[in-house]
Amino acid sequence: MSISPTNITDLNQYIGKTFDGYKNVSLADVNDHVVRMGIMTEDFYWHYHPNSDETFIVIDGILLIDLETETIELDKGQMITIPKNMPHRTRPKGAQSINLTIELAAMETVRLEEK
Repeated sequence: MSISPTNITDLNQYIGKTFDGYKNVSLADVNDHVVRMGIMTEDFYWHYHPNSDETFIVIDGILLIDLETETIELDKGQMITIPKNMPHRTRPKGAQSINLTIELAAMETVRLEEK
């Protein structure tokens, strides 16, 4: 089985560019999961996912992940998995961060009141 070049997604086209607002783009479906690219220029709201873990991989900038007891700082090339049911919010450190997320395609998101 060969892979067609039309299946290649070049993430480099996003690195080093500035974007306005929050963008979330679905890049690929992998079995029952989805790979998304998030371009963050502002804080996302506090939330949790009752039915799925969520993996973040930073490809440009620095991503801050606020948890109830600490803030985790991820630099380009670093990743973390947030377990299901764990309240969190993500935000860029600086002007923006570009991140990949891997999550269940049918993931539920429960929004929480701001802390």
